[in-house]
Amino acid sequence: MILLKITNASDVVASKAGKLFEKMTPEMIDQKLVESQVIQQMIDQLQLEGLKGQISSVKGLDISDENLITKSSFKIRTTKTF
Repeated sequence: MILLKITNASDVVASKAGKLFEKMTPEMIDQKLVESQVIQQMIDQLQLEGLKGQISSVKGLDISDENLITKSSFKIRTTKTF
């Protein structure tokens, strides 16, 4: 299993769509937009390599050192099979 955490979603949205758009959108929307694009690009590349599996977008997970922390608000937002 691979866990990917995107920490600069607002910066990416600002660089791609402009500072004004970034200021108008909440951090959570920025995160969802960037995650959606990253997931789709990963699926496209993994399929080209012949790999099959699932990618999920989750809320409420964090990593501290070597510990996986689940919060009470843990939720699987989306899962895509490829």
